[in-house]
Amino acid sequence: MTELLEQVIAQLKTLPADEQDAIAARLLAELEDEQHWKAQFKATTDSQWDRLSELVRQEIVDGDVAPLSDLFPPGS
Repeated sequence: MTELLEQVIAQLKTLPADEQDAIAARLLAELEDEQHWKAQFKATTDSQWDRLSELVRQEIVDGDVAPLSDLFPPGS
């Protein structure tokens, strides 16, 4: 176990049981979500990635995209 994780657990132990459970539930959900995404990416074929890339390129050509700076302005 890493030092950082040990520090987190030490701090969690000082919280009331209901708060510990709430944080534990969020962590478990995050771990499950991460496992799901890893499995999804692993199961994606080169052909599927190629198709996705082509779809994105077509959206760019069609003007169906916005610059990231419009979506996430500096300093926001």
